[in-house]
Amino acid sequence: MVNVSGQSLDSLIHQQDLMVEKDWVFVLKVAFALATPVFFIYVNCIMLFTLYSKASFRETSRYILFAHMLFNDSILLMTSVLLYILALAFQHIMRGLCVFLVLISGTTFINSPLNLAVMALERYIAICLPLRHGEISTPKRTGVVIGVIWVLSSLEYVSDLLAVLATQPSSFFLLPVYCTREMLFGMKWQPVMRQVFDCLFFLLVSCIIIYTYVAIMLQARSVSSDKASVSKARNTVLLHGVQLLLCLSSFLCGVIEVMLARLERSSFIHIRYVSFMVLIILPRCLSPLIYGLRDENFRKLFKYYFTFASSKIKPLAGNA
Repeated sequence: MVNVSGQSLDSLIHQQDLMVEKDWVFVLKVAFALATPVFFIYVNCIMLFTLYSKASFRETSRYILFAHMLFNDSILLMTSVLLYILALAFQHIMRGLCVFLVLISGTTFINSPLNLAVMALERYIAICLPLRHGEISTPKRTGVVIGVIWVLSSLEYVSDLLAVLATQPSSFFLLPVYCTREMLFGMKWQPVMRQVFDCLFFLLVSCIIIYTYVAIMLQARSVSSDKASVSKARNTVLLHGVQLLLCLSSFLCGVIEVMLARLERSSFIHIRYVSFMVLIILPRCLSPLIYGLRDENFRKLFKYYFTFASSKIKPLAGNA
């Protein structure tokens, strides 16, 4: 049984080396586990096409950040599905390929809360600093911020990789391995460093979301006009908090497996499957539903493309 010490997405997916009995229940569970993320990846792709189709979307910071969220969650779902398939097949792969999958899945996992924090800050600027919003929230600056998010998210995993490069021979990356982060980066200090990184990131994001929500609430009480806009922004930031809690729930998967590892084998396998679906896959599938479908202009255009442009009249997307 693999030691469950990390907290990243890749280490949460099928950490225990257990062979699963392949009956019709198993087939149904696998079909559902694969079909769900594949469907939402398709939905995310349609939403990305919708965002790209209109200049007003491409030139608005909050839509750019939403597009980044969709792209990031799609990559995360893809790697989750791939790691899930490898685990079910009990397939060992070359360490170099495993390092790539771990780096991508771990980086996109941390990207999610950081992107939520930036989205909350963008709403805060729009409501509390409206005169400077156009100056601060430009497409170019938004792109730079997205680049910074990727750099920050990759620091933890790049440091792990550098430690391996410094201590292991080049042949290390050619050997087969059951692909989890613990199998690749097993030094004693690395689990502690992971926890420090994770705690810092999520504490930072939590403080930003709480601060922006409180600031928007105070702004709503102090202004007498445009109450609808302020209320909408406040609800959006509140949704950022809900989404952050969903991201945090992914960390519970590894803890649950450790606590229930002594259960009877078949019960443990069923619980592991439920935790994988509810705590890892479901939060990533909710992003398009929580954000995209709330926006009236975006929703109409998305529906047009999602139904293969079956409507006779293409809806216009106004500036949001």
